[in-house]
Amino acid sequence: MPLPTRHRKVRKLRGSRTHGWGVVGQHRKHGMQGGRGRAGLHKHKVQWMLKYMPDHFRKDPMKPPTSRPVRRWLNVGQLDDLYARVGSGGQLDLRGLGYEKLLGAGSVRGSYTITVDSYSARAKEKVEAAGGRIVT
Repeated sequence: MPLPTRHRKVRKLRGSRTHGWGVVGQHRKHGMQGGRGRAGLHKHKVQWMLKYMPDHFRKDPMKPPTSRPVRRWLNVGQLDDLYARVGSGGQLDLRGLGYEKLLGAGSVRGSYTITVDSYSARAKEKVEAAGGRIVT
């Protein structure tokens, strides 16, 4: 709750020119503040900025805001082992198993119909060379 005007220090200091701040220019305008607003964040206020606003200047141009990384992937070389465990009838549902992408490392012997969200060009070549196909 603010003080009533009659009790404020400024009422006693009327006419004193500096109001207790010494030389006239010491507490006037922006000299003692280090500039106005965000001035000096790359100069004399760097430590303050790093402590209180660490993300103020930080941008990562390599990561667009809409990108989402692929969390689970599988290589072509692992398809035969995976089919031996969970596959049936030449069908292999990678989407249902939680895999998001099929990559092209390794080699595949069996011909499978693979359901997956995305795949690399090399993975598609290898699966089709073995007689299979990829369905998205």
